[in-house]
Formats: sequence, structure tokens, C-alpha cells
Amino acid sequence: MGESIMRVQAGLTQRDLVLLGWLADHGVLTTEQIAAGLFPSVNFAQRRLRELMSKQLIDRFRPQRPDGGSYPYHWVLAQLGSDVMASQRGEPMPRRDHARLRRWHLTSRANLPHLLGVNEFFTQLAAHARTHPGAALSRWWSAARCQQAGAFTGHVRSGGRVDGTALAYRPTVRPDGHGIFTDQGASTAFFLEYDTGTEPLSRLVGKVGGYHDLARVTGRLWPVLFWLPGPARERHLHDALNSARTGYPTATAVHGHSGRAPATDHRVEEPGHPAGPVWWLHQHRGGALTLAELSTAITDLARDAA
Repeated sequence: MGESIMRVQAGLTQRDLVLLGWLADHGVLTTEQIAAGLFPSVNFAQRRLRELMSKQLIDRFRPQRPDGGSYPYHWVLAQLGSDVMASQRGEPMPRRDHARLRRWHLTSRANLPHLLGVNEFFTQLAAHARTHPGAALSRWWSAARCQQAGAFTGHVRSGGRVDGTALAYRPTVRPDGHGIFTDQGASTAFFLEYDTGTEPLSRLVGKVGGYHDLARVTGRLWPVLFWLPGPARERHLHDALNSARTGYPTATAVHGHSGRAPATDHRVEEPGHPAGPVWWLHQHRGGALTLAELSTAITDLARDAA
């Protein structure tokens, strides 16, 4: 087993390993998401994906559309790919049926569109970083990683020592993802709440309290980003936040909807791109901000409120 893994690893590029790591951490990605985040073209991505599938590192499936036909290919780790990632990370070898059971879980889960929406958000940021010098998606954590005890508190110290209570802290809030994104010299760490429009607004507002609790433990006031399905829901959410007076940095944007005209900046992506000027920071008096600008705007907002 070890020798076969070593032989396979010898033929993998750094980009292959990044892809296998994404699939290990985030479950499933479409061809288009993989191409945007890692490759210069869809055709190039398709050729490499077929090669990796022929090596039995990855596998694919195509969900059926309710109105007929099928969606694009969705990619997952095959058993050998799981073995390779365990070897790369120094983790115990997975069970022999690990990949089969995980694929079954992913293909049968009712909220697969939600997972793909979250992954779309982050692969768009990765695509921006790939094509814009100086930009970087330096952290992309899954919902599961965010739930691990001590996930956000490993840096918390008391009297020069790591605080054991903080290390054991398990967040009560359940972000859909966490990332750190840098562009044009500015960097923002954030939590993502990907909204499909099915939850009542009161539930979205109620989630903000959990981020307050986490910030009290970590001392890090990272914004929560609500990635919303439409402008009307965005307006109503800001109204609800006004009524609740949460006091926690919260920003909203709408899939496919531009916050401000990008005519003066050739680096800005198409409307609705999460790296672009689409974010409305609650209580901020200016216009829409890019993701990387949010951190500075939050600092200014806190200083003005003091």
C-alpha cells in the first residue's frame, strides 16, 4: 500500500495536491469551480481531471435535474485519493470503504446545492487570487473545520501560556466557512453565512449573537458575511439588523449583483463576484466595499463609534 501511494504521489503536481486537498476538506466541486480556481481554462481542467480519474484518485457523478437532463460533472475523492491525502497530512489511513460511503453521503444529501454554493464562493475568491498578482486566499476552512474544538482559539494566551479553557472552546455558532482574503495590500478574515432564502430573517439575525460569543473568547472581531439570493432580502436583513442592534460587524452582498460601478478599476471582477465592490457593511455610511476593504472599514467604524 505504501509503495503504491508513493508511486502515485511522484506523478502529482502541486496543483493536483491542492485539488485533492480541496476535495478532502470540502467534499465536492464542479468542473467549472475547479477550472476557475486552479486552471487557465475549462478544457485544460477537463484533461487533467480525466487523467486523475484514470489514476483512480478522483471520481465524478452528475446529479439529475428535476426538469430533465443532468447537471455538470461533480468531482469527489476516490479511495486512492483519500489515501494519498492521509499520507500527505500524516493522518491515519482511512477505511477501505471511506470514499464509497462519503460519495454516497454527498450524492444523497438534500442540501448539496447549499454546499456547492459555499464552495462556489470560495473558488471564486481562489480564481481572483490566481489571476491577480498580490491577491491571496490564504485560508479556506469548511463548516466542519470551524466546529472543531479550539479551531479559532489556538492563539489565545493568558500570562504567556495558551489558555486551556480557550483551546477547549467549541463555537456555538456554525459558519458555513471561514477564510482570510488579501488583495491590493488589504486583508480581511471573515465568517461566511451562505443564505438560500429559506430561513426566516430572525434566524439570520439570531446567528450574530454566536459570533459575539466567539469574539469574546478570541478577541478577534472578524465580520460575518451574509451572501444572499436577492436585493430585497438584503434590504430586509439590514432592517432587521437595525431593529436588533446587534453591534457586531456584519456585511451583506447578493449573488450576481454589483454594489458599485467598476468602471474605474480594471481589476474588479464581474458583478456579484465576492472579491469585488459588492459588500454593504452594516452601519457604514459609505458605498459598497470590496472584501479586502472590509477590515479597514470595520476598524474605522469602531473608532467612530467609540
